[in-house]
Amino acid sequence: MKFGIVVFPGSNCDDDTVYVLKTFFNQQVIKLWHKESDLQGCDCIILPGGFSYGDYLRSGAIAQFSPIMQEIVRFAKTGGYVLGICNGFQILTEAGLLPGVLLRNTMQLFTCKAIFVRPVSHTKLTDRLSKSSYKLPIAHGEGRYYASADVLKSIEDHDQILFQYCNADGKLIEESNPNGSLNYIAGVTNTSKNVFGMMPHPERACDPLLGSVDGTYLFRSLIESF
Repeated sequence: MKFGIVVFPGSNCDDDTVYVLKTFFNQQVIKLWHKESDLQGCDCIILPGGFSYGDYLRSGAIAQFSPIMQEIVRFAKTGGYVLGICNGFQILTEAGLLPGVLLRNTMQLFTCKAIFVRPVSHTKLTDRLSKSSYKLPIAHGEGRYYASADVLKSIEDHDQILFQYCNADGKLIEESNPNGSLNYIAGVTNTSKNVFGMMPHPERACDPLLGSVDGTYLFRSLIESF
């Protein structure tokens, strides 16, 4: 596959993602500056974590107007694969490519720690995942997923919940929800199952030196399914 990693002013996980895809999966990877309008034939676009435009207005609210996002919207609507991680997830909701919004964490504090998530929906990102839970790190201040009752029902009806926060055994308990997300939601997909958004960082859980390699399962699922 050919991956395109979008870089906004304030992105800080772009190099992590490039490193993982090249080093552990031997994939072709290029960086795409936010002012570009050519996706250069990429099979999958990744919007990495960080603080696009410093999150000065609202996380992802300014980045959605970057020139490259116009191309990404067109790419996604014609079936192209797009993955948004953390700030990338926020950008995808602001751009209308994914349902719901990301609000301030319940405790009103930036949260940085390892958590567990369980896969829920059937997508190229999750179909080859067989464990009951995956240990991944989070690092965000606005990760609380929220949607109206009507939107939430539609998400559930169309099997769009990508991941849920859980404990190590894959069970949903209040203590496992690190930011107060509605229905423990840690990630969602669109109805066509080609746009994915998630708050945990799989790219930070691929190198054994970082304490977990569970992120490799997600990237491998996407690559092998594709």
